[in-house]
Amino acid sequence: MSSKANNAPFHVSHPDDVRNVVLVGNAGSGKTSLFEQLLRARIPGYRGEKDTPERLSQLYLASLENGDVVVNLLDAPGHPDFVGELRAGLRAADAAIFVVSAADGVDAAAQALWDECARAGIPRVIALTKLDAAHDDFDVVVEELKDKFGEGVLPTHVPVGRGTGINGTVGVLSRRFRDYSGGAPVLHEADADHEALAEPHRGPLMEGLIQEAEDDDLMDSYLEGTDPGRDYLLKDLMKATAGANLYPVVPVVQGIGLGAEELLSLMKQGFPTASLHPNPETVRLNGDPEAPPVTDPEGPLVAQVIRTTTDPFAGRLSMVRIFAGTIRTDDTVHVSGHRSFFVGEDDAVRPDHDDEERIGQIQHAVGTDLKPKGVAIAGEIVMIPKLTTAETGDTLTSRDDVVVVPNWRTPPALHPVAIRAATRNDEGKLAVALQRLALEDTAVRVSRGVRDQLVLWTTGQAHADLLLNRLKDAYGVNVEPEEVRIGYRETLVAPASAIGRHVKQSGGHGQYAVVNIEVAPLPRGEGFQFVDKVVGGAVPRQFIPSVEKGIRHQLEKGVATGHPMVDVQVTLTDGKAHSVDSSDMAFQMAGAAALKEASQGNVALLEPIDKVTITVRDDYMGAVMTDLPGRRGQMLGSDTEGRLVTIEALVPQSELARYAIDLRGLTHGTGSFTRAAHGYELLPPALADELIG
Repeated sequence: MSSKANNAPFHVSHPDDVRNVVLVGNAGSGKTSLFEQLLRARIPGYRGEKDTPERLSQLYLASLENGDVVVNLLDAPGHPDFVGELRAGLRAADAAIFVVSAADGVDAAAQALWDECARAGIPRVIALTKLDAAHDDFDVVVEELKDKFGEGVLPTHVPVGRGTGINGTVGVLSRRFRDYSGGAPVLHEADADHEALAEPHRGPLMEGLIQEAEDDDLMDSYLEGTDPGRDYLLKDLMKATAGANLYPVVPVVQGIGLGAEELLSLMKQGFPTASLHPNPETVRLNGDPEAPPVTDPEGPLVAQVIRTTTDPFAGRLSMVRIFAGTIRTDDTVHVSGHRSFFVGEDDAVRPDHDDEERIGQIQHAVGTDLKPKGVAIAGEIVMIPKLTTAETGDTLTSRDDVVVVPNWRTPPALHPVAIRAATRNDEGKLAVALQRLALEDTAVRVSRGVRDQLVLWTTGQAHADLLLNRLKDAYGVNVEPEEVRIGYRETLVAPASAIGRHVKQSGGHGQYAVVNIEVAPLPRGEGFQFVDKVVGGAVPRQFIPSVEKGIRHQLEKGVATGHPMVDVQVTLTDGKAHSVDSSDMAFQMAGAAALKEASQGNVALLEPIDKVTITVRDDYMGAVMTDLPGRRGQMLGSDTEGRLVTIEALVPQSELARYAIDLRGLTHGTGSFTRAAHGYELLPPALADELIG
């Protein structure tokens, strides 16, 4: 964060003084511009942050004072590759500003983001941007939003004017006109013309408030035609939005700043407080479920690490959301990481752990700057430096009352990128850099592939590019990408026989071994069988294990492509030995030579097959199913639930290297898939010939 503000840290005395708000929207919606617009409206002299790739790919925090409340604004990435950061933001926030471009409408990517918010159960206010560039007027766009998101979409403000002529807004509940025609917004009571713009929306909004706030008194006032007053209505609006079934709509025109004051007013008076938004459920260390913690500064501490950043010089910095209790600088807290409670298995990269940590100097965002703060209470989001054991998703509690908050769903890393260190010096630094990357980004996996190839598993090309740039720019490690190696296997096509000889005479003890073998293919998955049929001592008993050892060693190396040979039976039928020159090594070499001789022109390749489960909206089912045969995929079946279709297929691993990217293109960013190893099948001869050649 840059040093732009010199204010003292904001003081928070009660959770109701805080609004935690995440901005959600797809790329091009104007989300980050709106984030900056809101900061400029409350931070004098604020010039904005630079839109670097790293800035746009990570959850970003800034805070501002809005009257007597503190607003913690979180800007969540809109690109599908970074949905994990979005889910982290949804966990930290109590409400979302869902940004939709009026010029572009609700596309598939926006629908996918809305579904993410719905799964998180987070209240939403819709910011309708780019109205000045939209072809349709406000009411037409609102009807489209209703069609996509439901009847709970209800404007709380309407624009005055149309297109580039928009110069203000009218509050549907407040009946006030905010005039932007002179530059700085000026608030007036609405005149008759402005009232006429808002009136068609007032009835539906009042009915929505009555239903969602469950307010019988408001119903009586509405039926009697009396006005309960704007303050009363705004209190009901807060209750109604907290239920995540009523979605206020606010028009935004960023060029003139229209919409910022309206949203800030809603944040203070209409957005749910930390006390209203339910906290996540917890479990005890024995796995027993526990009720969600109460948002009470005096209660037991329950907090969660939302994201972790590392700096080569400054070390770790943890963003922490406090759900209950209070954290003080120099406190000692319990750190719990127990992903196995929620996924049913241990995570080899991030194993379960319990530790104790001393809290360093708490940092609080003031604008985009960080300022020291001694105490933080339930409802706040703060930054804590140098937590050495706490990782993203871990729970912080008091030492005598330990619970664990579940992790949000981490997107599967299914796009492989193979890398190697560019120089010997880079090789020495690469392991540490990758460890730090995995610490700060829970969506990345690092594995060793075929012939010990180093593979980064990412969520897509944008994620891969970000990681490679971070390795270079943040950690000074240069790497070179290479083609991901596929774990093919060799096998035999037909039975054969061969003689393997290892005979050398060069003075002194020589080397002498001759073996006769028969080879035959085995059913898929049978591995290797060695059969001894030697009679009469043609191969002395002490050298028969040597023959098998040599054959096994050659099987591991393969005979044609460097890939291991599997599913083969080798029968030792005969051989010759010398009383002086035969040895263990000689019979190993003869066994390997016999296998290579028997395999000449007799090798086929097996390719690894994955079982792929694809989830798409029904709109894109046809495109996905048409694509699978081109990947040599074998359909297993499909299932439909609502508008979601699940497709199962068997697909060669070689056809899945870019599938995370290609599926996103086929489904406009909305499709997802999982993959699991299924087995091996014969590679088509034409493709096998290329590899063998």
